Amino acid sequence: MPTSPARDVAVVGVALADRDRADGATPYALHAQAARRALADAGLGRERVDGLASAGLGTLAPVEVAEYLGLRPRWVDSTSVGGATWEVMAAHAADAIAAGRADAVLLVYGSTARADVKAGRRAGTLSFGARGPLQFEVPYGHSLIAKYAMAARRHMHEYGTTLEQLAQVAVQARANAAANPEAVFRDPITVDDVLGGPMIADPFTRLHCCLRSDGGCAVLLAAADLVPDCASTPVWILGTGEYASHTTMSEWQDFTVSPAAVSGRTAFERAGVRPAEIDLAEVYDAFTYMTLVTLEDLGFCGKGEGGAFVERGRLLRDGDLPTNTDGGGLSAQHPGMRGLFLLVEAVRQLRGEAGEQRQVRRRDGTLPRLAVASGTGGWFCSSGTVVLGV
Repeated sequence: MPTSPARDVAVVGVALADRDRADGATPYALHAQAARRALADAGLGRERVDGLASAGLGTLAPVEVAEYLGLRPRWVDSTSVGGATWEVMAAHAADAIAAGRADAVLLVYGSTARADVKAGRRAGTLSFGARGPLQFEVPYGHSLIAKYAMAARRHMHEYGTTLEQLAQVAVQARANAAANPEAVFRDPITVDDVLGGPMIADPFTRLHCCLRSDGGCAVLLAAADLVPDCASTPVWILGTGEYASHTTMSEWQDFTVSPAAVSGRTAFERAGVRPAEIDLAEVYDAFTYMTLVTLEDLGFCGKGEGGAFVERGRLLRDGDLPTNTDGGGLSAQHPGMRGLFLLVEAVRQLRGEAGEQRQVRRRDGTLPRLAVASGTGGWFCSSGTVVLGV
């Protein structure tokens, strides 16, 4: 039986919920606030949404979130692979829309991570249970940050990457955040500030690590035939890729290679573009090493060359590869699973809506045309990459 041709898919609405200090809000309220704003951005009514993707909230996620938002979706996704969740969900949603299983899918997230710690509702450090494969690591106190720190040390050993180079990632993220009124931390920092901070997990001092905030965001994807009804400039999903690597550190074949090496290659091949054509990158940065190794594995530089690549201001808004242009998880906000924020920022930049102080422009002064968003989950356990274009 012949099948209908696949439909093109665009991001037609994006929004952030109020960031940080949401002591009086619930995660559900932040979901609803972001969802309303994304629909308003798209100029579409709630009745046009027939798909929902959500993770991390509720016993029956995303059913509880759908009910709270007043939606009755005919397509749902609750994929949960850590920080890569939202790029993977975007890929699934785009596939569903292309195949005609939904017309408009809302991806929505909200978290009161900071408020919860402040109120004693959750632990201040990230640790995981002792069942399943993790039982062999938990007795040694091997926390999430320790896993990242160990990987960073391996990269330093293999390729001579320096602490100063890793610190440059934090310094440039903060410089990008300085022009972002929605960023939590905006005061400039130096390499010495990063190196001189309190040690968290060798080699990471405090400023090598992401902040903890409250917040939420939403992204609305729609089929091409809905685009004429939208108020916003469409940003097209050109290619996606996903990959699951490991959960037990002993099963990770190479600490210097992230799963973005597979998800990125797949996304670029499907999009029909090369890394050299990308105008800006939004990558998950819970720790400085994540940025460095993800840029390597996406193909922006060779393996082992990330340390040199991130020097000389390459990641700044006006650098060779503007990266984490809102300040990233290191300085802007990080409520938990930050991957959806990467898509919001990439879309705003491609639309030219970032504001004069932080809008990325190409060398000829024109607006960017291509962006990549790449999320990482767990401790380099998973990756999702999305190539976007206008």
